[in-house]
Amino acid sequence: VAGAIRAQGGKAIALRCDVGDDAAVPGVFRTIAADLGGIDILINNAAHQASFKSIEDISDEEWDLTFKVNIHAMFFLTKAAVPHMKPGSCIINTASINSDAPNPTLLAYATTKGAIHNFTAGLAQMLAEKGIRANAVAPGPIWTPLIPSTLPEDSVTNFGKQVPMKRPGQPVELATAYVMLADPLSSYVSGATIAVTGGKPFL
Repeated sequence: VAGAIRAQGGKAIALRCDVGDDAAVPGVFRTIAADLGGIDILINNAAHQASFKSIEDISDEEWDLTFKVNIHAMFFLTKAAVPHMKPGSCIINTASINSDAPNPTLLAYATTKGAIHNFTAGLAQMLAEKGIRANAVAPGPIWTPLIPSTLPEDSVTNFGKQVPMKRPGQPVELATAYVMLADPLSSYVSGATIAVTGGKPFL
């Protein structure tokens, strides 16, 4: 489930839908576009991950769910939003350091993040003629509720120690990357991935 925020009378209203439901997603964007006259910024940030030590432990259902939430939904959301976007609009996808340096215990998650990286690069080229930019943010070890709820205890204890800054980042430390990519002054930045990784190189 994900929410879209629209302005109405100076207030923010959350419109919720199942991002994996390709039939439901377009209606949300039609509602937003009708209220606002279009869509300027789309941020794709929904994600699912689970940790497994062996490929045999990954069920077919788990693999399908990870792809449904992480990459299929991104396609549905983007496809539904683009018809309501004007030149100067932008799309920002959340990738991961796992798209460059996959964690083997996050095989399904890392695979989808690699797909997001490629999706963003191709999308930027496809949408350039429409004047719509597409970029990605690739977080490193960021402390979110997913970490203690999906990783083994030893991984949680040592989370973030592997990067040069020797600590996990906080969600707020990602904010300026998204703001920069959304800024109209970044009008020549498209197809880029901004790494927020605590000093670990992203290739």
